[in-house]
Amino acid sequence: MNATLPEPDEQERLHSGRLLEVIRREIEANSGAIDFSRFMELALYADGMSARAAGQGWPDGGFTPGLGYYTGGRQKFGQRGDFVTAPELGDVFARLLARPCADILTAIGNGNILEAGAGSGRLAAGLLGELERMGRLPEHYYILDISNELRARQADLIQRTVPSLANRVKWLSELPEKFRGVVLANELLDALPVERFCIQNKEVRQQQVASKNNQLIWAERPVDETIRARVEPLALPNGYCSEVGLAAEAWTRSLADALEHGVVLFIDYGFPRAEFYHPQRTGGTLMCHYRQRAHGDPLILVGLQDITAHVDFTAIVQAGTEAGLDLLGYTSQAAFLIGCGLEDIMADPAMSDTTRLRLANEINRLTSPAEMGELFKVMALGRGMRGPLRGFQLQDRRGRL
Repeated sequence: MNATLPEPDEQERLHSGRLLEVIRREIEANSGAIDFSRFMELALYADGMSARAAGQGWPDGGFTPGLGYYTGGRQKFGQRGDFVTAPELGDVFARLLARPCADILTAIGNGNILEAGAGSGRLAAGLLGELERMGRLPEHYYILDISNELRARQADLIQRTVPSLANRVKWLSELPEKFRGVVLANELLDALPVERFCIQNKEVRQQQVASKNNQLIWAERPVDETIRARVEPLALPNGYCSEVGLAAEAWTRSLADALEHGVVLFIDYGFPRAEFYHPQRTGGTLMCHYRQRAHGDPLILVGLQDITAHVDFTAIVQAGTEAGLDLLGYTSQAAFLIGCGLEDIMADPAMSDTTRLRLANEINRLTSPAEMGELFKVMALGRGMRGPLRGFQLQDRRGRL
């Protein structure tokens, strides 16, 4: 294992070993190798609900309960977990995001909020509290999450922090039909399985995962035509490896089918296609997170580490618009939060120095180009909505897509 990473404890090794056995059995059943996307699906979601089988583009993961990274019981979010998301930093993110949510709910006349992949539940709790203060609560706040373990954590946090609003929160097993309102997907697309490819001898080869001497190893096969058609026009050099996020595109189409009136807000790290497949990004964007350490080997610590890939936002907007949605906005997270009224957060003259320092540190993490401000993007896709939306007026980057 990577010498710079912490060693898992005995319980974690046993957990990982059980998942590895599931993966090895599938490898054996598939002539000695499985596509990387299937490996990533099992590593993250083994135990999830079979939404892919229902045509929703969500990982299948219908194997052993609790073995996948997101379906297991380890602490994942926050300083004591493997990584920190924007809602975990404090309440600034939720307070600002509540403003465009309130605008959209008002424009629709009535509506709900649906958060897909709600993590610890901190964003849901923060949004509900702020929307109550603004007098613009949704009738329901729906959470779509495939992990029963995370659902329990979300319910507990919401009950502890906004108990009077907990009855508005409903958990879903699949996307609702004819949804009206706001769909939120904060750091969801990056965690959906991706296909991995490499250019060898001027040919596109699809990467797989195999097993040798009880270790997972890389393998390859001739590429699927869908991926070939996407990659060949890019004219990438030999040795170039990267990803194609077909599951994220399918998920976007599913959201389009479900949305009758409203807006989908994607908040995630990624690039337009020209930057995603930049000539100097020869190793792709695959990244793993374990106990606040980032590294690039997805074949170790199976079930114990997060595996992510950056989002090709050009692919997302193409999938959404082809399914009937309108591109309403695309910008950096920093520009979005500033456009939502970030300066108001620090405007209270009665604020204590301690609070002011805490908020300044949180805002820096959210907006600094060296932190989340530039790498993270915000995209709005909608149906039946008129722009411009709050948050996207300061810096319109739709032309870069």
